[in-house]
Amino acid sequence: MTNSLQPVPTLVPGASLEAYVNSVNSIPMLTPERERELAERLFYNQDLEAARQMVLAHLRFVVHIAKSYSGYGLAQSDLIQEGNVGLMKAVKRFNPEMGVRLVSFAVHWIKAEIHEFILRNWRIVKVATTKAQRKLFFNLRSQKKRLAWLNNDEVQAVASTLGVEPREVREMESRLTGQDMAFDPASDADDDTAFQSPAQYLEDNRYDPARQLEESDWSDNSSANLHEALEGLDERSRDILYQRWLAEDKATLHELAAKYNVSAERIRQLEKNAMNKLKGKIAA
Repeated sequence: MTNSLQPVPTLVPGASLEAYVNSVNSIPMLTPERERELAERLFYNQDLEAARQMVLAHLRFVVHIAKSYSGYGLAQSDLIQEGNVGLMKAVKRFNPEMGVRLVSFAVHWIKAEIHEFILRNWRIVKVATTKAQRKLFFNLRSQKKRLAWLNNDEVQAVASTLGVEPREVREMESRLTGQDMAFDPASDADDDTAFQSPAQYLEDNRYDPARQLEESDWSDNSSANLHEALEGLDERSRDILYQRWLAEDKATLHELAAKYNVSAERIRQLEKNAMNKLKGKIAA
């Protein structure tokens, strides 16, 4: 069994994308019998040479999928590279006993990696964070028939097709058509346009003296109230809170129950009562 995958320098999408595509297209495709043989060698014997051959034979498929994502303004080589990562993950998880070809199994993993890459890099401000938004992000572009804004009938049709609310379609359309704005003004911007950049009107209040003083006073006041509240507790309650919350090696309820010769439930009640007293004192 081979100990490690041997690198193939010519099969890394780099400066010459055309050379890479020609290289992967020249690799013979696997017959069903050969694919199953390699898959069994990997699955049962962890044969990495078999894995390497399976990956190489399916690189052309990654290129085909990556081309369908060329409308996002990202380098084709980067999309292919991410798709290749998904292909390798699929090969690692492929079970020859499932009764399907590797290409059918791998498509999910390839697209998942490409999707994640697009969402991380397409915009500085992320346009899709929830599952519904991601679904819209990758489907709305294909649903739109023209460059203009969708009318009400089209919004309803898209929402029905994708199984989402019409308002979500409107929101995602707005995000997709919005433009990123640089934080600092352009180097050639004059006084009449420079004021429009966020750097000119967004404030950083982290080092505002008034806010720092207010936060310092609040912290000091809270600390004083906490010490005063602790002093108002009986010795056993103070010890229970210390052992349960402040000690480096925190005690369990049963350890404290053995120490004070009471039940663990009694220790829990004492802890709860002490915490309520502290909250009341600090809030006062």
